[in-house]
Amino acid sequence: MDKLHIKGGNKLNGCVKIGCAKNAFLPILAGTILCDGIVKLNKYPLYKDIINMTNILENLGATKKEEDGNIELDMTNLTKYEIPSNLAMLTRSSIFSLGAILGRFKKARVAYPGGCDIGTRPIDLHLRGLRALNVKIVDKRGYINCDGSNMKGGVIHLDFPSVGATENIMMAGVLTKGTTKIVNGAKEPEVVDLQNFLNKAGAKIKGAGTNLITITGVDKLNSLEYTPISDRIITGTFILACVICGGEIVLENANSHHLEALTSKLDNSVCKIWNKNDKIIVNCNGTHKAITKIETMPYPGFPTDLQPQIAAMLATSKGTSVIVENLFETRFKYTNELVKMGADIIIKDRSAIIKGVDKLYGAEVYATDLRGGAGLVLAGLMADGYTTVGNIYQIERGYENLEQNLSDLGANIKKISV
Repeated sequence: MDKLHIKGGNKLNGCVKIGCAKNAFLPILAGTILCDGIVKLNKYPLYKDIINMTNILENLGATKKEEDGNIELDMTNLTKYEIPSNLAMLTRSSIFSLGAILGRFKKARVAYPGGCDIGTRPIDLHLRGLRALNVKIVDKRGYINCDGSNMKGGVIHLDFPSVGATENIMMAGVLTKGTTKIVNGAKEPEVVDLQNFLNKAGAKIKGAGTNLITITGVDKLNSLEYTPISDRIITGTFILACVICGGEIVLENANSHHLEALTSKLDNSVCKIWNKNDKIIVNCNGTHKAITKIETMPYPGFPTDLQPQIAAMLATSKGTSVIVENLFETRFKYTNELVKMGADIIIKDRSAIIKGVDKLYGAEVYATDLRGGAGLVLAGLMADGYTTVGNIYQIERGYENLEQNLSDLGANIKKISV
């Protein structure tokens, strides 16, 4: 029942160190299932989705040890090949484990995943890809039952560059005899990071980040130590927070190349962004202009996971902006909460028409999903008066100590229990 209590109007100044990417860490955790040995992952972020995925690994038979912000997983004695519904329902990313479990055990039984309510998010691409590897699949009573006893390499043409399907098929192919090719796979940096992790363990994968990924099957994966990439969505969230509030912030352990789709949209007359080694410096002072049109697209296009945050910025930008959501059909649920705060937003099909207003006003709002909740926090930072954001468990699935980091930058925000 915790909530975030925000008084808007403060500028942001200071430094934030960006942690490892949730969307890189989750598939890498699934990838540890393929390793016969001990895996040490550095900079272990305590997001709820990450914790839930670790619980899934322990249920399969892994043992863990956490020390100095890192996690060590002993994957030697895995005994189970099933993910029950009570664990799968807690995180969408449980589906990533399907390909890895199949690769290790040649069989799997996985309950349908949970996650944010932002659209139908079908897993047909995952299953079609696994069937192309000669996996027999029976969908029965909420479970996906897979027989991979005759798995072999194959060619998978994805109709859509799904990140989850790409990563699942990659992991399924690592310990499968022959060569597996993924055509039109996702190009996200997190997919490249998964390839790098698996290759360090002994896999033979090439092409991640391009239109063709090739996986040559190997006999086993070994122990390793690895540090996943930094979180580009959290980085983008803080960039937009500075644009909204004004001030100057430094983001450490950040990769500017992963965010060019965002930074290219920002008004250079009021927002200066530059890079220095692994730092991004953001200096903003003034009211942002409307953006004629933003369309969410697979990487390297504009990320859907930054769509609610940039909508919060556009709510007070000069002029009228249009956001087209091409990935998740119900991702605009959060806009009803922004309207409570005085935003002028009209939703038509998959488009949001946002007419900038002079100011937003504090209100009691609720996070409808992870990224929508982050957008409401950003709106609260600039609103006149006090904003209370409920359902913050949604936000905590992908942001660790968000209120503390913003407070350290000068925002008036705190967590309260009710």
